[in-house]
Amino acid sequence: MADRLPGPRLTRVFRLEATLGEPLDLGDTGRGHRRIVPLTGGTFAGPELNGNLLSGASADWQIVLADGTTLGDIRYTLQTDTGALIYVQSRGVRHGRAEVLARLGRGDDVDAGEYTFRTATRIETAAPEFDWLNKGVFIGVGGRQPSGVIYETYLVW
Repeated sequence: MADRLPGPRLTRVFRLEATLGEPLDLGDTGRGHRRIVPLTGGTFAGPELNGNLLSGASADWQIVLADGTTLGDIRYTLQTDTGALIYVQSRGVRHGRAEVLARLGRGDDVDAGEYTFRTATRIETAAPEFDWLNKGVFIGVGGRQPSGVIYETYLVW
């Protein structure tokens, strides 16, 4: 048996482009500044599944730390073009230089290459044709836009 293990490979599962509603600002808590940001709509597309984000069943429960780093608990529901429902939960972090995070906080258009926005993602569905999603290990890359957010989700092989 060789000591060398195979390196991970990534396959893109989908790209979600979501619109955002007004944040609900809960204020400073023991963990940081708590905000809940509703995901109000959007579409996703990938090699094997496409559809829409369901409004009312999707939001990002955020903690913003003193240095501007955002810890996200992002939960959203997708409906495929075939009607299958998919629940996605991502836990992630967005961090970068203080001036870049300040620009993001003001709602400026900031290139996603200027900061780091990564997630660890779990996906659940009852749809038999997408059962493979229940068994996968997923990571994501995010990008914030003035009126929305983009998440690209990858299956780790």
